[in-house]
Amino acid sequence: MSDAKIKVLVTDDEADFRQVMVFWLNSKGYEVAQADSGETALKAIKDNPPDIVFLDLNMPGMDGVDVLKEIRQFNNDLPVIIISAYVESARLKEAEPYGVSGIFYKGGDFKDGLNLLETTLRTHKKLKK
Repeated sequence: MSDAKIKVLVTDDEADFRQVMVFWLNSKGYEVAQADSGETALKAIKDNPPDIVFLDLNMPGMDGVDVLKEIRQFNNDLPVIIISAYVESARLKEAEPYGVSGIFYKGGDFKDGLNLLETTLRTHKKLKK
């Protein structure tokens, strides 16, 4: 197995939430990049592809669904975990056909986010074999 760190991209327009996620994932040994908008996320994904993305659903401008649709135009395999403050959301349902790997709810325990991240990575690795 490689010693290379898993690269995670955290995309959220709320700076406080994004910074906490970045700090927390860094402390768990992940290499973390961040984006504050959908447009910035797409550029980061194209320039330095991560292994997995946390993507906020509700952002001004290009929101999470729009970003996910765009990602799927050039990368069908990238695992994407949606970040949402809302358990029920029409936009959340719109994202599902584009290959959502999971949903991490804002206000939830970061341990749940870590478990979701690790489970998604394990599942994705098995599917690629």
